[in-house]
Amino acid sequence: MRKTLTGFLSAVLAVGLGTLSLKAEPLAYPHKVVTLVTHSSPGGGSDVFLRELSKYLGKYIGATFIVENVQGGSGAKAVARVAAAPADGSVFYATTPTYIYTSLLSKPSATYKDLEPLVNLFADSEVIYTRADGPFKTLQDVIDKAKKERGRWGAANPASLERQAAEQLKRAAGVNAAIVTHEGGGDMMLNVLNGTLDIGIGEIQELRSQIDAGKIRLLATFNPARIPEKPDVPTVKESGFDVTLVKFRGLAGPKGLPDNVTKVWDEAIKNVLADPDYKARYTEEVLVPNYIPHAQYQAFITNFADTTEAFLKETGAVK
Repeated sequence: MRKTLTGFLSAVLAVGLGTLSLKAEPLAYPHKVVTLVTHSSPGGGSDVFLRELSKYLGKYIGATFIVENVQGGSGAKAVARVAAAPADGSVFYATTPTYIYTSLLSKPSATYKDLEPLVNLFADSEVIYTRADGPFKTLQDVIDKAKKERGRWGAANPASLERQAAEQLKRAAGVNAAIVTHEGGGDMMLNVLNGTLDIGIGEIQELRSQIDAGKIRLLATFNPARIPEKPDVPTVKESGFDVTLVKFRGLAGPKGLPDNVTKVWDEAIKNVLADPDYKARYTEEVLVPNYIPHAQYQAFITNFADTTEAFLKETGAVK
């Protein structure tokens, strides 16, 4: 009996040690602290994205991650901050279409071309929202008001995908609503909640707490299809306006990132996206994994920028 018990305990111990040996250690990294920079204000989409991501990155990269908010110039100051940093893997920028639009619509000291795309993580759903106790039950209600009284719509900042979404919706609906821009999604949401704005355009992750509290109503999504987690929210196209847009979320660094840095991030991001705890969190925020490794991310960004520039020229926003 004793031999049997001893053998059983030995087998359990062996399995346990085997399990422990299979647990991945964080990948070695050349820096103990890594700064993740965003143009977003606290509570805005990119700020929430980075702060949530940083909770899990330490499991896969041997470093501590801090988030730095560099506001101003519709993202220009944040891009300049990262472009001037050492290209050693210690500083990165949260990429979204905003840094493309800012580069094309203004003349910042540093543009998207001065950063090196590192890796993409997600496609993000853009939604139109209003306050739950307000007069708008559908997107058509918003358009009807805009036809009578012009209306006031909110967008994150002058050079953002949200702003372009609002402009495209205006054109598709044949209205002349005033587009009120903000440096961050948090400020815009407050103006929707207090009734200053009829609607705002943003991402579910920055609206989550107010949605859960029943203070915000989602009217439509710019996605090509309905959001699986929000099946009752129609698309803008379903609502009668032919506009579809999807936002990307990734990281970029100063130009000239070394291979030992980019390879670590390629592997770590694949692992963090598969992490069950993180997957549960980003699924709640309606973020869709869209992993694009370093070797392919530059071409993705270049294609997005070329397509965007063509659209802006077509609409007369740039010459």
